Amino acid sequence: MADNIIPSFKAADLVIQLTSTPKIKPEVSTFGTIFTDHMLTIEWSAAEGWRAPLIKPFGNISLHPACSSLHYGVQLFEGLKAYRGDDNRLRLFRPMLNMKRMSKSAKRACLPAFDQSELLECIRRLVEIDQDWVPHSDSAGLYIRPTFISTEPSLGVKKPGHALLYVILCQAGAYFNNEAEALSLWADPKYTRAWIGGTGDCKIGGNYGCSLLAQYEAVDYGCQQVLWLYGDDHQITEAGTMNIFLHWVNEDGEEELATPPLDGIILPGVTRQSILELTRTWGEFKVTERYLTMSQLCSALRQQRVREMFGSGTACMICPIGHIVYQGKTPGTPAGRSHSAWRRR
Repeated sequence: MADNIIPSFKAADLVIQLTSTPKIKPEVSTFGTIFTDHMLTIEWSAAEGWRAPLIKPFGNISLHPACSSLHYGVQLFEGLKAYRGDDNRLRLFRPMLNMKRMSKSAKRACLPAFDQSELLECIRRLVEIDQDWVPHSDSAGLYIRPTFISTEPSLGVKKPGHALLYVILCQAGAYFNNEAEALSLWADPKYTRAWIGGTGDCKIGGNYGCSLLAQYEAVDYGCQQVLWLYGDDHQITEAGTMNIFLHWVNEDGEEELATPPLDGIILPGVTRQSILELTRTWGEFKVTERYLTMSQLCSALRQQRVREMFGSGTACMICPIGHIVYQGKTPGTPAGRSHSAWRRR
């Protein structure tokens, strides 16, 4: 169904309530800890449909104790950024791709449909109101977190009759504390992030909450993030919360940039898509979306055919990957150019 015929809230109906006590804006802080002055909320019910969107002072929300987002994880979120250019203008990075992905996640979670363009316009107004929070920096931005939750006030496992869509903003500097260093990854098939027929291709909170135990086990093994594997052949899927890329000389002697395909397990990252589109225009090497296994990677590392590995995502942008611990061993490290070359390009 086309967006323009979906029963939806309208940005033209937006109500704005400005705070009377604006916060003192700090230097760029740790990711996700300091939030701006305002937030966007939009309520929905099956009986009344969408209410008018509201921008109001940032604050807590009230939920019924039986709310099904708390009990059954009926919720989703998105992540995008606003940047301040050298000309002082603010720009969102490919926001319609986030709106499209959010709409897909909402359908999977049985949450109500909405007009993607109307939501984006409401977000634009929110960013405009809190624009002074966007850093004057070429390495930091304003992180935008749309969130969509069921507020169904009953314990039955069913399609929600009440929901809340809200958007909050925070300054976004480095996602990892050691951004200048390459991340170490722990690869172990005992944990699975996503599976065929699951929700790995949607941005649903349960995908992330269930990863915490593996994350802390990775730390116990001296690594910072998890390299998620899938299947009996230990396919490489994602790195932590990032899409993963391998720049190498492949088995056929070709220079190649490869990343796992979107088969329902991989999150269709906006940064991932942008990297693929850009590198294909360079014409410098083969660019593919294909399955990669730990056997292939270990062999390439031992033979020093791996030039670079990196993760990509909205929060981290491009993050270099150093060594990998797999089955108790470190098969090698990438032996090519610095990840800074990718950032500069």
